[in-house]
Amino acid sequence: MTFSKRLEDARQAYTRRNLSASRKAHEAKAIEQAVEKHGSEGSQFIGNMIYGGLDGIISVFAVVSGVAGATLSSGVLLILGAANLFGDGLSMGVGAFLSMKGQKEYYNRERQRESWEVEHFPEGEKKELEVIYKKQGYPVADAKKLIEIKSKNDTRWVDAMMIEELGMVRDERKPLSAAWVTFGSFVAFGILPLLIYVIDLIFHTGLSTSTLFLISIILSGVALFALGAAKYFVTQLNPLRSGLEMLIVGGLAAALAYFIGVLLKPLGL
Repeated sequence: MTFSKRLEDARQAYTRRNLSASRKAHEAKAIEQAVEKHGSEGSQFIGNMIYGGLDGIISVFAVVSGVAGATLSSGVLLILGAANLFGDGLSMGVGAFLSMKGQKEYYNRERQRESWEVEHFPEGEKKELEVIYKKQGYPVADAKKLIEIKSKNDTRWVDAMMIEELGMVRDERKPLSAAWVTFGSFVAFGILPLLIYVIDLIFHTGLSTSTLFLISIILSGVALFALGAAKYFVTQLNPLRSGLEMLIVGGLAAALAYFIGVLLKPLGL
């Protein structure tokens, strides 16, 4: 049994309030057999994939709705949609890269400072931990015992300072990987509102403008609900509720864009 499998079993047991299943997940044998690995690198980017895809669908479908509301041509719709798809997708990818890179740099800088303080001012660092543990409710004797244990190893000591004093945990994800996942997900899901227009352009389906827009609405709605429900893998919340919430949010954004298009229609081509 892997660590992730045992953790998932424990989560399911908690959700069902199943004491026997929870007890089984916490048996010494199960814990000892579990591999201490908190998910593969791919699973660490589920959040980037889901939120990148959601932003892609909502952003591009808002463009489609605005153009439809202004009754502009399919050609204009495709131009604006593609520009938004790749422009915003690249912006999100770069944003994810710079954000994660900045967080890592800040973490490393603070860790270097804590390491230096542990080396040069060990008593002061121990006092800081003692105050923190006392505020957390530990008796003085227990706090001192914890400090004695953690301070035997500098790495564990610095880890404790980072978590307890600064509330910072190392993020093992790679910024470049986060950027690619975010960008790829944005484009892969963001193209769905445009898909029927691309098909119409290539195969000349002869569908009316209203039919094309209706199909785009259906594709976008299904994708929004599916990705919203997929947030379960990140939040562990009710997938039906998450799907409906995202469908409503996306629908409101599209409706707003549509009516703005209607209002600005006199300025159209």
